Amino acid sequence: MAAVAEKDLYQILGVERNATDAEIKRAFRHKARELHPDVNKSPNAEDEFKELNEAYDVLSDANKRAQYDRFGTIPGAAGSGPGYVDFEDIFGGFGGMGDIFSSFFGGAARSQQVRQEGRDMGLGITITLEQAASGISREIVYDRLAPCSDCDGTGIGEGGSEETCERCGGTGRVTTVQRTLFGDMQSSSPCPECEGTGKVVSGACAECQGQGRVPDRQKVSVDIPAGIRDGQQMRVPDLGEAGMRGADAGDLIVTVRIEPDEHFQRDGDDLHVLVDISMVQASLGARITVDGILEDEEVEVRVPEGTQTGDVIKVKGHGMPRLRSTSRGNLFVHVEVKIPKKLNKKERALLEKLALEMGEDVEGERSPLQKLKSFMG
Repeated sequence: MAAVAEKDLYQILGVERNATDAEIKRAFRHKARELHPDVNKSPNAEDEFKELNEAYDVLSDANKRAQYDRFGTIPGAAGSGPGYVDFEDIFGGFGGMGDIFSSFFGGAARSQQVRQEGRDMGLGITITLEQAASGISREIVYDRLAPCSDCDGTGIGEGGSEETCERCGGTGRVTTVQRTLFGDMQSSSPCPECEGTGKVVSGACAECQGQGRVPDRQKVSVDIPAGIRDGQQMRVPDLGEAGMRGADAGDLIVTVRIEPDEHFQRDGDDLHVLVDISMVQASLGARITVDGILEDEEVEVRVPEGTQTGDVIKVKGHGMPRLRSTSRGNLFVHVEVKIPKKLNKKERALLEKLALEMGEDVEGERSPLQKLKSFMG
């Protein structure tokens, strides 16, 4: 969302500047019901609903609201702040507050049967390889149908009650008999009066329209364990879609994606890294130190004498931590021997002496022109 100094977000929501979080949330839900395109057929309804959602994105976030109050502008796109995620609609989840309201209105409408239990919701988050190695706690923000706080999820308003459906006798199903040429045929179907629940509500909650759940923005902290792999999923119980009138809620299923790393390549629990060494280290052998995957980790690598470019050195126990284990995979160091492009006079003399000792033919003393070309690169 671009800078919106010309917009009064409080006016869009219809609240005072000192409104509480609860008042902002309530105002948003009430206006959203009026403006949602599923209900409001005005040609401007979609744009107004989008503007309302953008205002709520800012004023429902403490940091964004403070920045807006101070400067009157909101940098970045609404809903794209740290921790805000978009849903992958692979578990019956929703793609944003607009779709949540669509489901809310659909659930309130009469139908043959309304699903009582909440559905699972799926979302994806992205972390770095280093975060996957150490484990990390991430706060995420997403939209869902949550239990209504006004009626504690019962769907019953003040002075209202829940009673056994008289039409189906509390079974949630009705039986009809149809006469045919072959005799009487019985069929059973969900009760249209109670929508298959066996209960009817008298004096429904005004906030949730008797559903016991309302569209809401949820914040939850997710602990990602060390060693998690790309594409693995974590299930957070009861934080998917809330059920109707206290029915079981669905789960939140988090799919973890891991960004490619600049230095390390992962293979299961093993890590591969490319390291440059000098020709002297390769010839004589050496002990070198490379950075590990964990913060401030230094790994000592023994380079055997005679190492060639392309050789791989295995260092046990310095790869990725194994999921829910104290052990780790291995680190494989791929070696590349670097030959210096320029030598000073002393270095050249030492190498010429070595070549003479080993009986190797090398280029003799260079001419002034060759030295100049070497100097000029």
